[in-house]
Amino acid sequence: MRKTMEFISTTAAPAAIGPYSQAVKFGNLLFTSGQIPLGLDGQIVQGGIKEQAHQVFANLKGVLEAAGSSFGQVVKATVFLKDMNQFAELNEIYATYFGDHKPARSTVEVARLPRDVFVEIELIAEIPVEF
Repeated sequence: MRKTMEFISTTAAPAAIGPYSQAVKFGNLLFTSGQIPLGLDGQIVQGGIKEQAHQVFANLKGVLEAAGSSFGQVVKATVFLKDMNQFAELNEIYATYFGDHKPARSTVEVARLPRDVFVEIELIAEIPVEF
């Protein structure tokens, strides 16, 4: 039996700002698009890396939940930072969402992010199979 893709869309996170989906479900895996610190109103959250990271995680939570997953099911995170000097601050926020769950992760500094934000994060998560 061939697996099909399901495109995830939720109002619990900002709408995609381009020709892509908030996430794609393939089998029991969920691949989120990168989330930046947009509020539901489409505006960038003001403040520093901490405020922006909290908004990114709020957006990711909305997408994960819409697909039937959670932070506890994340297997891989990719973090894009505008400034690697903000790594420690980002880690503080990151740890509050993952706790003892420690998915694989890559963190890279990039020259520029959409709308000149400080952080963008994408996830790969498992979607638990219900019996």
